[in-house]
Amino acid sequence: MNRFRAAVIAGALLTLGLPATAVAAPDTALHTACSSAVSSTATARCFAVYRAPQSFGANATPTGFGPADLRSAYKLPSTGGAGQTIAIVDAYDNPNAEADLAAYRQQFGLPACTTANGCFKKVNQRGAAAPLPSGNSSWGVEISLDLDMVSAACPDCHILLVEADTASTANLGAAVDTAAASGASAVSNSYGSDEYNGIDVDAKHFQHPGVAILASSGDYGFQQASFPASLSNVIAVGGTSLVKADNARGWTETAWSGAGSGCSAWIPKPAWQHDANCGMRTVADVAAVADPNTGLAVYDTFGLGSQAGWIVVGGTSASSPFIAGVIGLAGNGSELGDASSLYAHAEKLFDVVGGSNGYCGGDYLCTGLAGYDAPTGVGTPNGIGAF
Repeated sequence: MNRFRAAVIAGALLTLGLPATAVAAPDTALHTACSSAVSSTATARCFAVYRAPQSFGANATPTGFGPADLRSAYKLPSTGGAGQTIAIVDAYDNPNAEADLAAYRQQFGLPACTTANGCFKKVNQRGAAAPLPSGNSSWGVEISLDLDMVSAACPDCHILLVEADTASTANLGAAVDTAAASGASAVSNSYGSDEYNGIDVDAKHFQHPGVAILASSGDYGFQQASFPASLSNVIAVGGTSLVKADNARGWTETAWSGAGSGCSAWIPKPAWQHDANCGMRTVADVAAVADPNTGLAVYDTFGLGSQAGWIVVGGTSASSPFIAGVIGLAGNGSELGDASSLYAHAEKLFDVVGGSNGYCGGDYLCTGLAGYDAPTGVGTPNGIGAF
């Protein structure tokens, strides 16, 4: 059993005391897009987790939440973000990225976002249109997820895809530099690695004043914080389980059992973070839907064989680009900067209560509690007021 599935099962056991509507049963058909085994600590893995649908193929009916569901759940306006560019950084190439993005947006009635109309652009880590990296089907799923989640949050935003040569943290960091220099208001990084000796050197790639830099908190539950989410100037995005409900909001939301949370072993606590039981930087800061059992409809035709087409995807790889899109929708990426203003405006977020991502004796470091908790940070979007 891999660590992701172990985390899902452990989290489900810990949440047995919650209402049944708030807890999704583990799905035996979950697949981790990028292997949890990497060649070195300075190599990142993506955090996309996909679920095999009931029917496969490009003509299958999409399941999972679409843009209208997410607008409803997070009370987002249907317009906004014109003139904003959201950059996503991934490793390797997905040669079908633009075509698959077009299929997703057409399915859900979103305006076209193409190279021809200037909305979409794909470059390598040096900012050039060619040569692009070699294709990689695992990261290809990640790329499709990222493009679709930015689109769901901010249909009017432009999207820049920056593809690193490999999944080394050095190459991904160079791609972040390129993304930040492009004029993007937010840069999403749906990947991470264990913290390692040398992250202080690589941290420079994630320091770009006037650009909101986001990173997924990870999919392995409560453990040591993941890099680059653990950097104090990065907005660390955790994950939730989102379920439709018969209540005033129309939805219930709890901490996802796989959402990464924990204390950094390397990064000092930022001045704006005041939780009591972690003397160093605590991850995460904010969250959105990530549970693949309550996951997102994504269109991908690269590398999945007979399963190509509509799939259901989750992981904190979904929540990071979605929050980046919300920042674009609000149009304040240059003012948002790090996560400090989110903590200052926590009352404008949905406070996520319930759920757990591991064992910590019921402490906020692994349990969805009122106020700040590590799996979901200060909360999830309730409109764009906090952004």
